[in-house]
Amino acid sequence: MTLDAIVSPRLFRGSREGASANNAVDNFLFVPSKSYRFEGIKSLMRITTNTLRLLLLVLGIVSEMLVVAQAAEIVRVEAVTSLSTSVLGSTVIPYREVTLSAQVPGAVKFVSGEAGSGFNQGEVIVRIDESQLTAKRNAVVAQVAIAQAAVQNSQAQYTRELISPRSKDIGAMPGFGLPAMFDLAMVRPFADSMLGNYDSDMGRYSDLMSSATGVSQAQSNLQQVMSQLQEIDAALVNTKSVAPFEGIVLEKLVEVGDTVQPGQPLIKFGYVKYKRLQADVPSGLVSNLRVGMIIPAKLDSKTTMMVKLSQIYPIADPSRHTVTVKFDLPVDAVAAPGMYAEVYLPETQAGDAKIVVIPKTALLRGRSLPSVLVVKNDNTSELRLVRLGAEQENGKIEVVSGLSADERVIDKPPATASSGWMPHAE
Repeated sequence: MTLDAIVSPRLFRGSREGASANNAVDNFLFVPSKSYRFEGIKSLMRITTNTLRLLLLVLGIVSEMLVVAQAAEIVRVEAVTSLSTSVLGSTVIPYREVTLSAQVPGAVKFVSGEAGSGFNQGEVIVRIDESQLTAKRNAVVAQVAIAQAAVQNSQAQYTRELISPRSKDIGAMPGFGLPAMFDLAMVRPFADSMLGNYDSDMGRYSDLMSSATGVSQAQSNLQQVMSQLQEIDAALVNTKSVAPFEGIVLEKLVEVGDTVQPGQPLIKFGYVKYKRLQADVPSGLVSNLRVGMIIPAKLDSKTTMMVKLSQIYPIADPSRHTVTVKFDLPVDAVAAPGMYAEVYLPETQAGDAKIVVIPKTALLRGRSLPSVLVVKNDNTSELRLVRLGAEQENGKIEVVSGLSADERVIDKPPATASSGWMPHAE
């Protein structure tokens, strides 16, 4: 087989039909044959891919180091006024909460819903048996009818006395007509002439007063039985415990069939669309608080939020020397009544106490103990361990020991930095 047969122009990339053998040989120097060409391309691609991956990895590491080095800077340690706080435990409570108690004795006849059931204002939640009160009411209604009849009779007697006085009616008393005539004809004239003290008008006045007194007594009796009726009607109303506002049942304290007495709790009811925190604050911290203050709080040691101080009780607990303070939670706060929460209240500082703070980003990452790179006077850095305190505002943290004010530290150092490392800007 000749060389021209082996080196065919159709076997090579870039060759054309009718190309010379020399051109074919030149192409052969780069790609000997079709099968060899494909294998060579695959090997070259594998080598190139691995090389590119390694190159990109190196470039990424270098660029990250350059970015970190450029982001790192030297900052001074600050001394600021202490913002120390006291952490107090508190409890989530409904915005409004009431306890519905029994007003009348009796057996529980009806309980609507369970704990968590919602009610609108005016809906009946608990009902006490009212059969005994209904019977008493019927008896009093009968007494009212009797008293009303007595009033009508007394008023009729008074009217009769006004129109036809008994003092001038000789037949006023049945069976005493003849004695009355003798009294008018003989006794009264003789008394008038001999004693001069008989006055028929006085007798008429006495009869009128007697009739008027009868009317007053009858009206008083009617008023008394009407008051008894109103008392029973009020007791019948009190057999029903209704929702005083829109809310839910927080706790059900009775069941159907229970016998209750006046004052016994039946239901705990609350409005929970808005919620509050309630804390017992030591009296020494109350002077630092004002209604409307915004302070941080933490729910169940997880969710941190800002709450608004809404109420400070005017009196303190004499046994514990604490004052009840309430805080409004945000509307979207995920909390349930009874949950534990912590509030951070400001403390009073004696004088102008100062604390040392640094940016939290100045701490070296990945270290078992908190440490920073301190820049010395000769513009070299040294690794130094520090003891940290409470976190402060604006992304800073308190340093209890290990640093002093006006020292210089490296902010945002890379995790691999150690003593002697300095930002490229330096």
